[in-house]
Amino acid sequence: MSEAFNADRVTRLCDFLHQSPTPWHATRCMAERLEQAGFVRLEETANWQLEPGKRYYVTRNDSSVIAFQLPAEKLTSLRMLGAHTDSPGLRLKPNATQYAAGWMQLGVQVYGGVLLAPWFDRDLGLAGRVHVRHADGHLESVLLNVDRPIAMVPSLAIHLDRDVNAGRVINPQTQMSPVVMQSDSAQLSDLLADWLEEQHGLRAVEVVDFELGFYDVQPPSLVGLRQELVASARLDNLLSCFVGLEAMLACDASQGALLVANDHEEVGSASACGAQGPFLGDVLKRLNAQVGGATEESLIQLIQSSLMISCDNAHALHPNFQDKHDERHGPAINGGPVIKVNANQRYATNSVTGALFRDVCREADVPVQSFVTRSDMGCGSTIGPITATEVGVPTIDVGLPQWAMHSVRETAGTRDVDYLTQALTVFLNRSDLC
Repeated sequence: MSEAFNADRVTRLCDFLHQSPTPWHATRCMAERLEQAGFVRLEETANWQLEPGKRYYVTRNDSSVIAFQLPAEKLTSLRMLGAHTDSPGLRLKPNATQYAAGWMQLGVQVYGGVLLAPWFDRDLGLAGRVHVRHADGHLESVLLNVDRPIAMVPSLAIHLDRDVNAGRVINPQTQMSPVVMQSDSAQLSDLLADWLEEQHGLRAVEVVDFELGFYDVQPPSLVGLRQELVASARLDNLLSCFVGLEAMLACDASQGALLVANDHEEVGSASACGAQGPFLGDVLKRLNAQVGGATEESLIQLIQSSLMISCDNAHALHPNFQDKHDERHGPAINGGPVIKVNANQRYATNSVTGALFRDVCREADVPVQSFVTRSDMGCGSTIGPITATEVGVPTIDVGLPQWAMHSVRETAGTRDVDYLTQALTVFLNRSDLC
């Protein structure tokens, strides 16, 4: 096993993270790479005419994507990879414009389980999608990315809160509204009009609705004397989206394979494009109808002959907080992918799927680790148990170890990027799933 990281792959990762401030941007970036590799775009509202041996992809809500390749013969099993496109953050409220102390601010909602403290004193940009009405009445959806520092949430000086380092509670309603402009009359609608003209050449359009969020514009960077670390926003879980896509593009095209990247995992996955929704199930039904057995029985056989590897990052052992881990289950950064286990099914791993992934890592010559949360602490979850419950496919939860999960800037290992890519590529290339 090499001690060096794959510089080209890590550069592609950093580019992807930089270009993907929102789930809609991430999905667009993934779609562009898929098309460059020869995947054909499908529309859910159209009739599908699938051909064996071909590669396709489809999106839902422009924020979730499923890519798949079909074997030359009848489809009897699928090697599936799962991830999610969304990350915790600060989303704009519909009527966001507000004023205080001579400053224009924008009111925000907290999306997901945000670690709030790191958001203070950051250079913030704004991105998402905007729906406009043209003069002739037709509606259009466009992506917006104001990728420069236009806002900040300033900290309160320690002189005005002497006990702040003892652990001040942050109120997201009253203390997290970013400062945008020194004005008591400016309107968000006017700013949006300027940005839409600047980025899309749109003039005389009416903003009908939007989904926009702030993000830290500091680009990804490699950290450490030997560049052991990659630091960036949204590593949870765009890192898994990237690795899954890299494996999908590198694998042998003769096997039945599928990559799904769902939106809304950070808020429970209960949406039409989330893992608890019907997106994956709808695609599997259409695949079975055209290139499978075309019966309800054959659909069940297809699902039970398949395997899903759900990829979502794991908590790495933190050198300053080692007591937060079970002493025998502290995954090391750059120690390889992590199998996530929970007896209460917060992760979908069982001994069957765990054994298969360990065998995949052995074949790929990649180290593998295990994570179990301390028995006196709660455990998060991801799309693995939800997908297993909704679809019925045997599933394992794995991920790459990282620090500062749900912070505005997270940290992972540069060598781990290649480790998981190699393991997933071997998995997709397997002729059987036994």
